[in-house]
Amino acid sequence: MRLELRGITKRFGSLTANDHISLTVEPGEIHCLLGENGAGKSTLMNVLYGLYQADEGEILLDGEAQHFAGPGDAMRAGIGMVHQHFMLIPVFTVAENVMLGHEQTRGLGRLDLAAARAKVREISARFGFDVDPDAVVEHLPVGVQQRVEIIKALSRDAKVLVFDEPTAALTPQETDELMAIMKQLKEQGTAIVFITHKLREVREVADRITVIRLGKVVGQAEPTASNAELASLMVGRSVELTVHKEPARPRGDALVVDRLSVIDEFGQKVVNDVGFTVQAGEILAVAGVQGNGQTELTEALLGLQPRVEGSIRLDGRELVGRTVREVLDAGVGFVPEDRNEDGLVGAFSVAENLMLDRSSGAPFVKGANVQSKALNAFAQQKLEEFDVRAPSIHTPVGRLSGGNQQKVVLARELSRELRLLVAAQPTRGLDVGSIEFVHKRIVAARDEGIPVIVVSTELDEVVALADRIAVMYRGGIVGIVPGDTPRDVLGLMMAGEAPETAGEAA
Repeated sequence: MRLELRGITKRFGSLTANDHISLTVEPGEIHCLLGENGAGKSTLMNVLYGLYQADEGEILLDGEAQHFAGPGDAMRAGIGMVHQHFMLIPVFTVAENVMLGHEQTRGLGRLDLAAARAKVREISARFGFDVDPDAVVEHLPVGVQQRVEIIKALSRDAKVLVFDEPTAALTPQETDELMAIMKQLKEQGTAIVFITHKLREVREVADRITVIRLGKVVGQAEPTASNAELASLMVGRSVELTVHKEPARPRGDALVVDRLSVIDEFGQKVVNDVGFTVQAGEILAVAGVQGNGQTELTEALLGLQPRVEGSIRLDGRELVGRTVREVLDAGVGFVPEDRNEDGLVGAFSVAENLMLDRSSGAPFVKGANVQSKALNAFAQQKLEEFDVRAPSIHTPVGRLSGGNQQKVVLARELSRELRLLVAAQPTRGLDVGSIEFVHKRIVAARDEGIPVIVVSTELDEVVALADRIAVMYRGGIVGIVPGDTPRDVLGLMMAGEAPETAGEAA
């Protein structure tokens, strides 16, 4: 099925999110829509999917104009969408999620779950998905949940499939698997619109590339274009794709972690007897495949884990046994790996989110009253300093793009007097311009003498930022190595090899 968008324009009040955008996607083609966070990519696809109505322009399928009053119309016309934030019911099974909204019945109006299970098995077998139709969605890894979203779309005979930032929450391994799935779909004649801001992924799978900036199409590019060329088109200026930093000037151990263990609800040690130090003025990067204890380690540092053994001393002060409030008051800044779940309150304004760490006293709260004048002035200053692109400081933060949400988190955490910064997956889901900005702020914090821990599954990020690298595997630290350790050695360590053995094997 051939998809054509002609002159699509979508306005929200005085903001023009899409400004006369036109593009064509052929059957059996992966057309990449590339742009910064907030460029208008998702808005355009929401128009295509019937979630928004265009103010101007038209949508054509195989040359025939379409009028979608809602997603149901789009799905019936053969358009499927895999959303960045999965549209799944966590407590339902895979089969129940797949049939939701398209329920088949038999007999006395009973749901025909057997048919849904069969459909899941058939699509899984065709693409090698290995998805159990009776598995409960909330118990599935993120990568498998995404496969469920794809099965949902294919079960409704989607001929045009939209992937909206599909790798934002995926590990590198899951991303590679998704790229392989997209190529399979392409070979079977599916027209694919791939929305992303990750240059490696674009060059991996795209047949054609359309670049959007500030709601307008600013250019077309071939997959052979360099990363620098694509980044420049996206951002409208040259972008530093490498982190430039001076050698660290460590100033003595600030954080000392000794024999730290975290015990889960089943009595298992998910962090097992871990020890390390971080000096003032250095970045220790924690590398490893997702799920090897990194999340639990960062939560233990913040006082979020209920069962912790061992010691965490910051400037000589013990943090184990302290409340989260006490840990924050001790000067720990925290950028969580899931900004939506743990970093922000989506319904609160930008300004309100900027005061979350300091909502119990001066300068923003007096007695039981928020000091609006002080808060508004502070929020406006931070919007400008951190280049947060929001209509106003009163806009609900949940309406911002991922990159701008992350800048709000950083603005809040870096605006306090810090004695330690813990940044978990700090650039997950961000575009090249936002990544450049975040990396510069993290390095600046180091250069101010703050000890920094960066936890990342992105090896490029680890190598770019780290002064030293701690590699985690199955809850333990395999080794701590210099920041310039070769990538192939780090890769072997991430699979459990000791540094000495990994160095010899590489």
